[in-house]
Amino acid sequence: MARGSGREDSFDCIFLADDRFYLEGYREGFEAGSRRGKLEGRRHGASHGAKFSTEISFYYGFAISWKCFLQKDVDAKSRKRVKALETFLMLIQMSSHEDAQNKNLQHNVERVRAKFRQVCSLLNVHTDFNDYIKGSSGMSF
Repeated sequence: MARGSGREDSFDCIFLADDRFYLEGYREGFEAGSRRGKLEGRRHGASHGAKFSTEISFYYGFAISWKCFLQKDVDAKSRKRVKALETFLMLIQMSSHEDAQNKNLQHNVERVRAKFRQVCSLLNVHTDFNDYIKGSSGMSF
């Protein structure tokens, strides 16, 4: 009996080898995929974070520049534009952009973009942020 059980154990080992190799391969593949996924996720997050930061920084610099330019004028139209720019600046500063986990982040960004379009309409300037970025890509320092 002991001899038969040894033979059965060796046959079981052979028959179960497929399952064992499958499970080992799955585990190794899962671990490798998890590591690669984390690296790709970091790279993707950094890329989108940089684009987002560039956009918000552009809006802020745009508003500051126009506000400085228009403060010299005292007519009613210029005061209305400056007021819109101040509101735009306040919206940018009050919106939380640092926390990527913030549930309101997308909503805040959409509000900033909408206000940017409104301010551009008041100033009679083009509203596409991507055109501004493309236009400045040829600059070198």
